[in-house]
Amino acid sequence: MADSLRLDKFLWFARIVKTRALARAMAEGGHVRRNGQPVDKASAVIRVGDVLTFARRGTVRVLKIEALPARRGPPAEARALYSEQAG
Repeated sequence: MADSLRLDKFLWFARIVKTRALARAMAEGGHVRRNGQPVDKASAVIRVGDVLTFARRGTVRVLKIEALPARRGPPAEARALYSEQAG
């Protein structure tokens, strides 16, 4: 398995967003922070241990990356990819 993944692919594989186009728009719109730093590229590199912060559905979500996926799997598999942190 790879040791890094594009931000847009991670958001889609982890089922944070419904489509990869939405993930790309979210990243390029500056709505995501990686380890506290703003991200403005969908191709930003994500690694295990990184912390993503973004607003979704009226709440701020803080996710710690626990594993990198090889595919977009079922919801239970997707939830195992990250842990929810206190915002």
